Amino acid sequence: MHHASNTRKRTLYSSCLLDIVPQKRTLKMYLFFIFVTFLALSVKSQELSPKNIFLLAGQSNMAGRGGIHNVNGHWNKKVPPESSPNPSILQLSLHKTWVIAHEPLHKEIDKYKSCGVGPGMAFAHEVLTKDPSFGVIGLVPCAIGGTKIIDWAKGSSTGYYKHLVERANASLKSGGTIKALLWYQGESDTQQQTDAKLYKRRLKRFFTDVRADLNSPNLPIIQVALASGYNNTLKQIVRAAQLGIDLPNLEMVDAKGLPLERDHLHLSTPAQVRLGKILADAFLQFHPAVALNEFLASR
Repeated sequence: MHHASNTRKRTLYSSCLLDIVPQKRTLKMYLFFIFVTFLALSVKSQELSPKNIFLLAGQSNMAGRGGIHNVNGHWNKKVPPESSPNPSILQLSLHKTWVIAHEPLHKEIDKYKSCGVGPGMAFAHEVLTKDPSFGVIGLVPCAIGGTKIIDWAKGSSTGYYKHLVERANASLKSGGTIKALLWYQGESDTQQQTDAKLYKRRLKRFFTDVRADLNSPNLPIIQVALASGYNNTLKQIVRAAQLGIDLPNLEMVDAKGLPLERDHLHLSTPAQVRLGKILADAFLQFHPAVALNEFLASR
């Protein structure tokens, strides 16, 4: 009886081992699959390099405040489908490496402010939707909230201009081409009359300097005309300056009338998505001319 009992125990123990071993193997296989998948994704994101590069610069409405309902509030972390991550949309990180783009695009750059949804991701999605053969897009976030146009002047002590040019040059090291500068700025210049009146001259100088320092005299620039400001009279002066700049390869889109957050200054998330699509349409109208300019420059 004792021998039979021991036999049953050994049989039961062996049976349990047989059950446990497959479970351990399954767990190991599962962990290995996760590791391989993570490694593959990491390698893929490192190997991807954008063919088409876009600079995003300006102040808070380019950096993105969509989903931040109060001044100095927190982002609600709601990302619309039009702004979701996509393996064909990359962003240049703070450390100047390409990573899969995600909202908030400017979190590392406009780091002293709360960042939310901006127009960049929706712009890239719309370009790829309307031109599936366009290729991988690289977004270069450079916008800083609360800045005046004089803060972006070449040689300014703020360093914003230098930072923009440095990031633009770093983005080219992977072999892509800068297709356009997307620029949305001016709200801070609606606080003082002097800034508003000098806005046109300062902005034109900024665009000219950027093109010269990037060795791209025909760089397409798509500028957004203000939707909001601190003083309505001064806002109209700045808007008139934006709409009145006459430079080649400069396209204007108008944010006037797009929905604002409760602060009456920043575009809401739906407005940012709409603006991104408007910017994409403007660029795609530019696109044949961009291709021609690149061809002529290569000859």
